[in-house]
Amino acid sequence: MRNPPRARAALGLSIAFALSGCVTLPPNAPRSPQDPWESWNRGVYKFNDKLDRAVAKPVARTYVRVVPARARTGVSNFFSNLNQPTVMINDALQGKLKAAANDLARFVLNSTVGIGGLLDPATAAGLDKNDEDFGQTLGKWGVKAGPFVELPVLGPSDLRDAPAKVVDEFTNPRTYVQDSYAYYSLWTVSLVDTRAGLLPLDATLKNVFDPYAVTRDAFLQHRAYQVSDGKDSGADEPLVDPDAPDADSKAAAPPAKP
Repeated sequence: MRNPPRARAALGLSIAFALSGCVTLPPNAPRSPQDPWESWNRGVYKFNDKLDRAVAKPVARTYVRVVPARARTGVSNFFSNLNQPTVMINDALQGKLKAAANDLARFVLNSTVGIGGLLDPATAAGLDKNDEDFGQTLGKWGVKAGPFVELPVLGPSDLRDAPAKVVDEFTNPRTYVQDSYAYYSLWTVSLVDTRAGLLPLDATLKNVFDPYAVTRDAFLQHRAYQVSDGKDSGADEPLVDPDAPDADSKAAAPPAKP
């Protein structure tokens, strides 16, 4: 059984969360109405950033350097296919029956012809790749996002999406792997694959004055876009780096036309 080790892991995350504490905000720093817990969130972000610099980023860089690109693509395909039941179930919960049928066909084709998902013949066959989760389902049926929340290890979220992640775990086949070694191996490789995919963004965040604010606003805009199926692009709330010298003028200016 995996419950005891997972309980210890949860306890460890709780302790890290508590130890991360809060940070003091500059007295004149702009406040986001969607981030009433900003001081606490910044403390967690600081903890996550230190953990990322010490462990996740070096491991991801080594992974990219050592593992051939074709093999990394196969790993990404595998975990994308493993997440397909979650996508399919949330398609159905949102009333998108055609999309649910499409994603069922993707899962069957990639799991068989695609050798367990390592290959992606479904895309070549013209089957769309959708991206749905329980947080989007709740948003579809009117549940508001609520305040922004920075989760330990997991990163940006909000009050609607954070508990929805638990539901998504129960719709992912990985959860039902009985062997603890296999379970944690899948979980670890999945995290490494995800972090490797984010490496190109590191240079962008390195050049901003306030990476936390930019990451938060990008997450909120992206989720609004996903929940609305592309209807809400977030263009009314442009990304602003609050500590940049011309932040006030950028915030006041209307969004640029595409």
